Amino acid sequence: MLFNSYAFIFFFFPLVLIGFFLIGHRNARAAAGFLALASLFFYGWWSVKALPLLLASICFNYWIAQRLTPEPGRVDAIRKRTLIVALTINLGVLAVFKYANFFMENVNAGLTAGGATPLPLLHLALPIGISFYTFTQIAFLVDCWQGKVKERRFIPYVLFVTYFPHLVAGPVLHHAQMMPQFANPSTYRADSNKLALGIAIFTFGLAKKLLIADRLGQYADMMFNGVHTGVLPSLYTSWLGVLAYTLQIYFDFSGYSDMAVGLSLCLGVQLPLNFRSPYKSTNIIEFWRRWHISLSTFLRDYLYIPLGGNRKGPGRRYFNLFMTMLLGGLWHGAAWTFVIWGALHGAFLVINHLWTSKVRHGKPSSGRLASVLGWFLTFVCVMVAWVVFRAESMNAAIEIYKGMLGIHGAPVSAFAEFVVPFRKPEFFQTLLVGMVICLALPPTISLDRWIPVPGAVAHRAVLARIAPALTALGTVILLGLCVSRLGTYSPFLYFQF
Repeated sequence: MLFNSYAFIFFFFPLVLIGFFLIGHRNARAAAGFLALASLFFYGWWSVKALPLLLASICFNYWIAQRLTPEPGRVDAIRKRTLIVALTINLGVLAVFKYANFFMENVNAGLTAGGATPLPLLHLALPIGISFYTFTQIAFLVDCWQGKVKERRFIPYVLFVTYFPHLVAGPVLHHAQMMPQFANPSTYRADSNKLALGIAIFTFGLAKKLLIADRLGQYADMMFNGVHTGVLPSLYTSWLGVLAYTLQIYFDFSGYSDMAVGLSLCLGVQLPLNFRSPYKSTNIIEFWRRWHISLSTFLRDYLYIPLGGNRKGPGRRYFNLFMTMLLGGLWHGAAWTFVIWGALHGAFLVINHLWTSKVRHGKPSSGRLASVLGWFLTFVCVMVAWVVFRAESMNAAIEIYKGMLGIHGAPVSAFAEFVVPFRKPEFFQTLLVGMVICLALPPTISLDRWIPVPGAVAHRAVLARIAPALTALGTVILLGLCVSRLGTYSPFLYFQF
């Protein structure tokens, strides 16, 4: 079920929340088991057929993890071979479901060109969330092999992997962030402050999805889908369509992450920050420290550093950086467009590092003008890369790039090619609101900082008393507006990755 659905908001989550704390008041371990079962039910609601694969993955990786932990009498060489086999199996399963058809299509293209008979495709359905729960468990296995894992009981492990706020679209969790919280008795005691803040953060995330991302997505989809069917976009249409998608994917994914953080906080568990105003970045290095932080951290710790990181000279460092982003792009989907997207960001990062080390010699830029120019260049580079990320094919992406260069013309009306299904002012108003939120407001997760602590400052006592009430009223109104927009099937973009 979707977070932005009646079934989830009015039935599943309230029942899970009440049951979790009622059981937790008597038995924390039973409450953890209840939450794990509820998470499996949440996943099974999407696809009962994919549930056995998730359960098999959990049981297999837990069994392997018990044999990877350093203990007296265990030979390190055997443990290392066990880890390699386990990683191969995990990545192999992911590759079969996610990349088999992509591989076969490219093989068939070569066979067809040579006059041979193409091979039949497997047509395997991609289990939702397989990338996230596979990466989560790979990190756990590596940390077990390194001796970093302390909590190794089965129920906490199942809950760590299946925890429903993050299960189908992240963030990619690390056991050190979650296991201690599941072992803390206070987690199983209802906290009114966490509950209020969690509902507020969930509401803001829901508003990002329904009121901004979905609205902008209508125009972005129209432009990209139109190009895929042969419509050539003008200069204005191209840039506005790409800008719409640039904001859509941010508010869609950031909105999901906010909802996950809010839901988890209601349950007394703090999820890691996944976005920190990435579109404020003044260079691409900073962008990747702010965008999809959990994935960036995973790629750094379990791919970039094992490849050698920056320990083997500048040339190898840039190669490792480029390959990390290339594989990160492929992780997002089985298509050459995702590979190109990863390659573009890899090239951007290499150029950024070269500029910092060779031209500026590591000195920070100074002056407002330099910051503005850096922000503008970074934002344009991110937009340019989003084209291949969203496009249905490389041919469609090339036509959009041509449109952005004005090759297809620049008519006076930015909407000449398409019949827009909503008022033009509404589109531009949503666009403006989105840009203001991205560039002027702090992350939603810092919502607690917006509410003064009662009694903290004497001369602000009145404000301290009024602010929580106003925030609560605003949250209720915003939630009511969001609920009025429910009812249509609107999945999150990152569900397909």
